[in-house]
Amino acid sequence: MTLYQKLQTPDPAACGCDISGGLMPLDDAIAIGLKRLRPLSEIEYLPLAQAAGRILAQDITAPVALPLFDNAGMDGYALRVSDLTGQGPWVLPVAGRIRAGDAPGKLRQSAAMRILTGAALPDGADAVIAQEHVTCRGMQIEIARRPQAGQHIRREGEDVAPGSPLMNAGRLLGAREIGAVAASGLGVVPVMRRLRVAVLCSGSELVPPRALPAPGQIWNANQAMLGAALAQPWIALTVLPTVADNPATLQKTISEIARDTDILITTGGVSVGDEDHLTRVIKGLGGQIHAMKLAIKPGKPLSIGHVGTAMWLGLPGNPVAAFVTWHVVGQVLAQAMAGIERPAPVKALAALAASLRHRPGRCEFRPAHLLGHDARGVRQVVCLEGTGSHRLAQFSQADALVMIPAHLDVLPEGALVEVLPL
Repeated sequence: MTLYQKLQTPDPAACGCDISGGLMPLDDAIAIGLKRLRPLSEIEYLPLAQAAGRILAQDITAPVALPLFDNAGMDGYALRVSDLTGQGPWVLPVAGRIRAGDAPGKLRQSAAMRILTGAALPDGADAVIAQEHVTCRGMQIEIARRPQAGQHIRREGEDVAPGSPLMNAGRLLGAREIGAVAASGLGVVPVMRRLRVAVLCSGSELVPPRALPAPGQIWNANQAMLGAALAQPWIALTVLPTVADNPATLQKTISEIARDTDILITTGGVSVGDEDHLTRVIKGLGGQIHAMKLAIKPGKPLSIGHVGTAMWLGLPGNPVAAFVTWHVVGQVLAQAMAGIERPAPVKALAALAASLRHRPGRCEFRPAHLLGHDARGVRQVVCLEGTGSHRLAQFSQADALVMIPAHLDVLPEGALVEVLPL
């Protein structure tokens, strides 16, 4: 297998659908949405124990040095290298013991002190020799090899100096971030308030799972699926009851929910069918449509607009299309509005394990399996066969989306493609 293009960093934005024909390129739609959104500005101050998964609202500078003091990097003996004169081996008396949490004390001349990992270095010591590199003889140690000054010492401030940047605003506070903040002694952190998101599924054919569908009806998969996708600590989620394809009911529901919502997500009703009412409802409420009819597969009917102060994301009704458009477009806009510093799906590169064909005109996000690596360490990926925007059971078996640029019709085996892990 031969790679026909150089492995390089994936483009974080470009979808390759810079085309004509009445469809809006995906990148243009995202750019329009980012320009039109209103970023959150309200800040909350939370105890650190409640801040996991929230978004840091302000830069944090280190209030203290980390480490707070010089300390031992391993169990051993603290000593002064200049006390080891002449040719070894050297014998030093053990003049005390320091555990983590003990006051360090002072190292007397020509002596060593037993020290445990994390314990403060005694005044006068300039090295720690590992316990396995000495021979204990009662209250003395014998050293065969002279240690280097600074050996196995964690210096005060070597991780971060007081007053230097610790963390930038926009960071999603995960375990590593929480650990760094806690180590600095900060018990309260400023975070952005939660993004208020409402999900409204429309469709007279939809019934809740476990309900008995009448002839012609189906269970509503989008509601549970999007609820799961949006279950994030930085989101305050409202999942509304399903609404039938009735313009008056849709208008009343949207008018009420849009007053207290940052982003309103709807599914269905954005295509060109007789019962697709949502764009007319949004306009009837004085809203605006900023982007629609995208050059993307699946998800061409995706619409972006505003109703009242809420951003509106009109996702397609087919479940796979709803998920893909949320993953590729919706979450980017939501993360940017919420204040996340790098709001974009994380792309990677992989080589196709089998060739594929594609109808040019729209960039396509095709469900795929990520495989292992070839002999050169290049990750392999294979697209699922016979995909469709209604095939949610098949889609649940995928673990990535392969992005196929709009202008390509054939990608050979071994071609490098951008993938979005799911």
